[in-house]
Amino acid sequence: MKQEQLARKLSKWRRDFHQFPETGFLEMRTASIVAATLDELGFHLQYGREVMSEDHCMGKPDEEETKEHYEWAKNNGANLKYLHHFREGYTGIVATWDSGKKGPTVAIRVDMDALDIHETEVENHVPNMEGFRSVVPNKMHACGHDAHTAIGLGLAAMISENKEQLTGRIKLIFQPAEEGTRGAKSMVKAGVVTDVDYFIAIHIGTGVPKHHFVAANNGFFATSKLDITFNGVASHAGGKPEEGRNALLAAATAVQNIFAISRHSSGATRVNVGILQAGTGRNIIPNQAILKMETRGETSSINEYLREHVKAIVEGAAKMYNIDYEMNLVGEAKSCTCSKELAKRLHTVAESHPFIEQSVVENNNQAGSEDATFFIEEVQQNGGQATYCIIGTELAAGHHNEKFDIHEDTLLPAVEILYNAIVKLTETN
Repeated sequence: MKQEQLARKLSKWRRDFHQFPETGFLEMRTASIVAATLDELGFHLQYGREVMSEDHCMGKPDEEETKEHYEWAKNNGANLKYLHHFREGYTGIVATWDSGKKGPTVAIRVDMDALDIHETEVENHVPNMEGFRSVVPNKMHACGHDAHTAIGLGLAAMISENKEQLTGRIKLIFQPAEEGTRGAKSMVKAGVVTDVDYFIAIHIGTGVPKHHFVAANNGFFATSKLDITFNGVASHAGGKPEEGRNALLAAATAVQNIFAISRHSSGATRVNVGILQAGTGRNIIPNQAILKMETRGETSSINEYLREHVKAIVEGAAKMYNIDYEMNLVGEAKSCTCSKELAKRLHTVAESHPFIEQSVVENNNQAGSEDATFFIEEVQQNGGQATYCIIGTELAAGHHNEKFDIHEDTLLPAVEILYNAIVKLTETN
């Protein structure tokens, strides 16, 4: 396939995924199209529970929402040959290309999920002007995962067409539910990278300018996403206040003290309560309160320090008001240090590509959180090398913004850099 043809295909895939966004563990339409495409290209496929541990899926939608979305996917262009494999919300895919020749195993991870954001309707927004704006109210690809999925398929096409050049094995990992750091752990626990020698995760944008490349993005915060429910007893606030057990007061007490957790001398910390919902009426003692919050630490141990303090605070607040509580972990990520040797080799490949004007080996600035760190940690613990790279692109607005959009001329170079890296990693061993 010529470069121009592949560039057009990448744009077509990306725009299709952009128009039909699906959030974490609901990427059924997306996964069905990905699986069908990979099958046509000759890859060996594993998907669903085969590549996802059911016990380690965090923040997964309930059965009713999952069933409703299955019907939506069926009516909105899903590949019906594959759709039923993803109907229960286990939407991960691992596609393996075995060259039949001795060599290492290289894995590339891309993510597929969208966000709960209503895409802007302003006229000059490119997806609006060119007819691929999200058709789903309050959901959009506002982080570039539509582009990542397209890059994964483009890479698969390039591998299939140039199979004679390759040795070893290549695994393409299409991960669900990166947003909220929910999906990677389940795939790691299912063993999808236990045999991997080299692991590369990719992202576009994230503040990296167009024509720039970062071979190792360190600085990810470890994080825990927590849903906390306080369960008390309702009562008439005027007639029988003493019979109530006030869940709202327990939640408010917890929130105040969570924000008062001491910072840590070993590194940066973050804590935030983003949602507090409680009560049903002004004259009713609230019998339930819900907190949705997160902790972040520069290292996994610092984040664990924060999480343990949150647990103690919540337990204490519940005891103060004689009520029960539940605290559920609905997302998690590690901190990481990418493998510098792999980053150097990736950097060498990137800087030789004509699209790239500047490549750096590593960036250690403090960043957000990413559950690709579970893959990175697992591969490194098994003796392999792993990194997280970024290819810069021009953005219409920042990530997680309703006006977010990318420059599609970044897609083909991303595919070519990853493919060239695979060739170099396999031919030199």
